[in-house]
Amino acid sequence: MVQPIAAIALNDLERRITLTVEEVASLLGLGRTAAYEATRRGEIPSRRLGRRVIVPVPALLEWLGSPIAGGNR
Repeated sequence: MVQPIAAIALNDLERRITLTVEEVASLLGLGRTAAYEATRRGEIPSRRLGRRVIVPVPALLEWLGSPIAGGNR
């Protein structure tokens, strides 16, 4: 059974430390497979915890060039 991609709003990022690859895919308008491929290639910053792949929010914001990435909230 196919699970729906998790939806997350940009303002939810301030309360999160990490995101799933599915959440990042939703934020970036990518498909799940494309997002996993981008993390595998190192195009989207990610970390592996056992079999799970997570995306640290600070690294994602820095990668996106967000002004809140440097802590200027």
